[in-house]
Amino acid sequence: MSDTMIDQAMADATAPDPEGSVSRWSKILAPIVSLSILGAVVWQLRGLDLAHLWALLPRGVGFWLVFLLYYMAGPIADWVIFRRLWGLPLSGFVPLLRKLVGNELLLGYIGEVYFYAWARRHMAAGTAPFGAIKDVTILSALVGNGTTLAMVLVAAPLVGSLDLGISGSTLLWSIGLVIGLSLVLLLLRRQLFTLPAPTLWMISGVHLLRTIATTVLAALMWHLMLPGVAVRWWLVLATLRLLVARLPLLPNKDLVFAGLAALLVGKDAGVAEAMTLMATLILAAHLLVGMVLGAGGLFAAARRR
Repeated sequence: MSDTMIDQAMADATAPDPEGSVSRWSKILAPIVSLSILGAVVWQLRGLDLAHLWALLPRGVGFWLVFLLYYMAGPIADWVIFRRLWGLPLSGFVPLLRKLVGNELLLGYIGEVYFYAWARRHMAAGTAPFGAIKDVTILSALVGNGTTLAMVLVAAPLVGSLDLGISGSTLLWSIGLVIGLSLVLLLLRRQLFTLPAPTLWMISGVHLLRTIATTVLAALMWHLMLPGVAVRWWLVLATLRLLVARLPLLPNKDLVFAGLAALLVGKDAGVAEAMTLMATLILAAHLLVGMVLGAGGLFAAARRR
């Protein structure tokens, strides 16, 4: 499914149409997303070395509790936001998980399309899901960009002193694109945003707390894997990881971050293995959650027939 098709689907859903047409396509979308997630799980499992992953897994309970909080931070933040907006019940956490997995395993923003379809079917009459989901998504990008720019100011001397194969022009163009996109969104805010200003500030605050929480939790997980490295270094690396991940035009972002980690912590500290393990664990979590939710979605769709 292309971005153009997704945009057209959301535009069609908000245009005046006969009663029930949106409901019909949204009912079709749910099993399609579930089936697509299962297909993505099967495809991704081909390249996952489960035996090697099992050998590297930490055994401490504390690590897994932190990992669970890290993985669930995004859906929890979304649930808090939509709870405030719509009174979203606890059962709404499941489609939020499916939104996360759909975005990560299938296509960016397919999760938002699915969640929109789910909200149209399950939320009370009078709820306007398109405007709310649009505002939440745009604010997530704005808060992420703002955090990235703040990290650029903090980390610029450090990154500039390291030979990571990043040209100065590439870094400047990346920063310029982030600033440009943010300025465009801010200039068009009256046309883009639907929700009132106090609600937008609430949503932005939740996104900021989520960003801070995931940064701290990532640092804590790395510290639990490599306790010989001081946690303050992991906090520095976690913030730099956020910086590297958000900047466009940087090729081989994983290699850039691995280089940062090795230079700051030391090549012999097991940093490369820790980075690889974290990336693999997150992918494995997406696959596990996607397998459960995909199968559950298809089973639920079959029961409704």
